[in-house]
Amino acid sequence: MGCFISKEQDSGGNRKRPVNIGEVIVFVPGLRIPKPVDFSAAFEGKLSKSMVECLTTLRSQIVRLAGQEGPTITRTRRKSSTQYGGSVLADFQQALEDYMPVLLGLVKDGNRLQHEVPFAWINHEDGAEEHVMGNAWYEVLSVLHLMAMLSFYQANSLLLPRASTDGYQPKVSEESKRASVDIFLKAAGYLDCAVRDVLPCLPPDIRRNLPVELAEGVLRALCLQALGQAVDIQLGIAIDSAKATLAVKRRLACEMVKYWQQALDNITNLPLTSSWGEKHQLFIKWKLLEAKAAAYYYHGLILDEGNTEKSHGMAVTALQAADEYLKESKKACERFNAAPPLSRTPPLWGTMKYLSEKIPKDTSSKVRINRDLYTHEKIMETAPTLPDFVLALKPDDYSLPPVDPSWNAETTKQSALSPTKL
Repeated sequence: MGCFISKEQDSGGNRKRPVNIGEVIVFVPGLRIPKPVDFSAAFEGKLSKSMVECLTTLRSQIVRLAGQEGPTITRTRRKSSTQYGGSVLADFQQALEDYMPVLLGLVKDGNRLQHEVPFAWINHEDGAEEHVMGNAWYEVLSVLHLMAMLSFYQANSLLLPRASTDGYQPKVSEESKRASVDIFLKAAGYLDCAVRDVLPCLPPDIRRNLPVELAEGVLRALCLQALGQAVDIQLGIAIDSAKATLAVKRRLACEMVKYWQQALDNITNLPLTSSWGEKHQLFIKWKLLEAKAAAYYYHGLILDEGNTEKSHGMAVTALQAADEYLKESKKACERFNAAPPLSRTPPLWGTMKYLSEKIPKDTSSKVRINRDLYTHEKIMETAPTLPDFVLALKPDDYSLPPVDPSWNAETTKQSALSPTKL
């Protein structure tokens, strides 16, 4: 069974698309969710009843959670508790983790059953099309992608500023910041595994027909986005730390530029025709401009510590570049929020709250002082090149889990019924 052409859903085609997705700190380009499939019909006489029931139960739970909780997960909100005392996101993630080892039995050692089931998925936010592919590796790829996107939603909920008890502006706790870094690295690990271990297992014809959300460039861009946002949080923590030096802050900011630039490079040439794809690209461009503003600011402060006219002149142009990138980032933020589906930015906090106040003030001060000391001709007209640091932050080392032991008995049964045995 090969690749099925995407088709419009009778029920989903008229689904009302979201007009406003609320406050966005971590952008997710639409949540892909599974549609029901009939394992019984596909595996009749080929798998034991218990294994079919196991696959059906595990996947049905994911379908149920996606249908019931998807609308709440994709809207701005703090984590909500379930009757079991956990969170909706945690229950969803656990269901996916429980399903994966059993699902992997369909692809183990080239299992011929991997082509028997037409796995159907649909974009929850844009329900006009469902993508159906008769390959279990497509299902594995879709599950990994969903695990990563749920992690993004979890990070977004952690990083939304909350009203403080002291009556001051809403803020994000240190605990939430540090937890979000771990979540970003975990999400990056899922995406890295998808590119490294799953995409190569798909036949070329299926890879060519994957929905754009699962294209290699998008997966890589999302992985780099996770790393870029993790570094952004680390930079904010460094700014709040009295022990962090200017050199440390500059390095983090310069690394952040590289992550966002690589994310943009991976997504630029893809056919992102949907509003979600275009909005994702606008989000990356916005964050890249913010990162450049931070990098040039700290680079300028370090250059200003030099004792030569040249270093002071370079410091001025670096700070002026930071100020220009900050202004451009604010325009890019407006373009992102105005693009459909509409969104809004939460109150400033962390890195950008600090830099939005410091960059204009310090740039004005340094320009005034240095122009009093040196003639205009001695001040460089172009910004100095940023230092090129090796990227330090890496995705979590995630690998596909071992196949569920229940498949051992299934393999024995299938071997006994194989043509050579008969």
